[in-house]
Amino acid sequence: MVDLREHERKTLLAIENIGGKASSKQLKEATKLPETTLMRAILALQEKNLLHATERKQAYASLTEEGKRYARIGLPERRLVNTLKSGETANLQEKTEEANIEKQFIPIVLGWIQRKKWATFDPKTKTLMKTGRPKEGSDEKLLKLLGERKQAVSVDELSPELREAVQVLKGRKLLETEEKTKRIAEIAEAGWKALENGLKKVDELTQLTPELIISGKWRKVRFQRYNVESPVAKTWLGKKHPYLQFLDEVKQKLVTLGFKEMTGTAVETSFFNFDALYMPQDHPAREIFGIYLVKSPKHGNLETYRKAVINVKKTHENGWKTGSSGWKYKYSIQEAKRLILRGHGTCLSARTLLSKDLEIPSRHFSIARCYRPEVLDKTHLTEFNQVEGIVVDENLTLRDLLGVLEKFAVEMAGADKVRFKPDYFPFTEPSVELSAYKKDYGWIEFGGSGIFRPEVTLPLGIKVPVLAWGLGIDRLYMMKAQIDDIRQIFSQNLDWIRRKEVV
Repeated sequence: MVDLREHERKTLLAIENIGGKASSKQLKEATKLPETTLMRAILALQEKNLLHATERKQAYASLTEEGKRYARIGLPERRLVNTLKSGETANLQEKTEEANIEKQFIPIVLGWIQRKKWATFDPKTKTLMKTGRPKEGSDEKLLKLLGERKQAVSVDELSPELREAVQVLKGRKLLETEEKTKRIAEIAEAGWKALENGLKKVDELTQLTPELIISGKWRKVRFQRYNVESPVAKTWLGKKHPYLQFLDEVKQKLVTLGFKEMTGTAVETSFFNFDALYMPQDHPAREIFGIYLVKSPKHGNLETYRKAVINVKKTHENGWKTGSSGWKYKYSIQEAKRLILRGHGTCLSARTLLSKDLEIPSRHFSIARCYRPEVLDKTHLTEFNQVEGIVVDENLTLRDLLGVLEKFAVEMAGADKVRFKPDYFPFTEPSVELSAYKKDYGWIEFGGSGIFRPEVTLPLGIKVPVLAWGLGIDRLYMMKAQIDDIRQIFSQNLDWIRRKEVV
C-alpha cells in the first residue's frame, strides 16, 4: 500500500473516477479543495511518480458591452454603408443620421469605411460614394460568432482569419481577452498500480502547538514535510502603474537638467493651438477630421492677448516685420477664438513664450495629453501623451537641438542609436524628425523638432532663437518596455501590470 496524505489521496481517487485524466477545473469541482491545496497535491503526486501533470496557457476572447451591442445591430460602418446605393453620391450628415451614428463617432466610422474600401469620401463636398458590394469582413464574422456563443471562446480554436480579427476588435474596445492556464493531470503507470494495491491515509500535522510541546505528544505524531517548491497563492503588492512611473522618471530627469514644467488645460483656443504657431486657418489639420471641436461654448476669450493676436493676424496676412510674405489671406479673429481639444503640446510652448514671467535664457517642458480623431491601431490612439520642450537662448544652433534629442532617446527610452532626417512643420525651420533604434526591437519614429520660425517668435515678442521639440512619449515608453502595440500602455490587463517590474 502507498502512504498518501488526505488531500493527495482524495485528488488521485478523483482523477480515477473522472477517467484517469482530468483538468484542474474538473478536480476542483470533484474534490472541493482550495486551488492552492489542489495544486500542492498534484505536485506531490507528480514527485512520487503517480501522476503526469502538464499545463498550457490559453487566451479566451469575449465581447465588451459595446461589442455585444454591435453584435446585435451591426458595426457602425456597416450600418452606414447599408444606407448607400451603389454609385450614388450621398450627403454625409444625412446618411449618418439615417444610420443612427452619433456625431462624435463620425470621424472614426469614416476612417473604417475608407480603410475597408467600402466607400470614398470627398471632404470638400462632405459626400460619400459606395464602391462595389462590401463583403462581410473577418471582424464582423468574429463579432457574430461571439454574439451567438454568449461566452468566452478560446482564441486557439479560431481560424487564422478570425485570430487576426481578435486584435482588430480588441483595439476598438469591442472585445477583451483573458489568459487562462489549463492544467491537465493524468494517472501514471505507478499511480494505477498504487490504486490497485490500495491507498493508505497518513495523518500528519502541519503545525506545532504549545499543547503538543507541553504534553510531549510531539514525539509520537508525524509532521508534514514542507515542500519549498510547491505553488502557493500569489500576493501582489500595491505599486504605481508602470507607465505613470516612467512619466515621473522623465519629469525628474528633465527637472534635473534645468527644465521648468509648463502646464495648461486640455481645452484650448485655435489661436494658441494653430495661429500662434503660424499654421494658416485653412490648414487641413484644422478640419473636423483632424481635431476635436468643443460643442459648447464654441468660442473663448482672447482679449488678454489682444496685442499678440493683432501681431499674429498681420503675420498671417502679409508677413508683418518677420521678413516673410505671410499666407496672404484674410485672417479671422473669430476663428482664432474657436475652442478645441488641444491636438499637440506645442500650444503650451506658445503660451510660455507669451508669458510675462519668461526668462532668457531658460528651458521648459511639458507632458501633455493630446487629442486627435485617429483610427486606432498599434501605433495610433485618439488620446496620447506628448513630451514638449523649448530652450530659449541667444546662442543656440541646430547642433544643440540634435544633442538634446539624442540624449532624450538614449537616456529616456534606452535607445542604442538615433537618426535624424529633414522634415516640414509650419512653425519651425529647419525641421528635423527623430527616429531611434533598439536591439531586438527595431526603429521607431518619435516625433518632430526644429527652431521656431521668426513668424512664430517675433509676434510673441521673442527676439532670440528658440529650440522646440514635441515627441510621442507613449512611443518612448514602448521602446523602453519592449511593447509593440501602443494600446497595451493603457491596458487594464492586471496580469501585465502586476508582473511589470518596479524600477
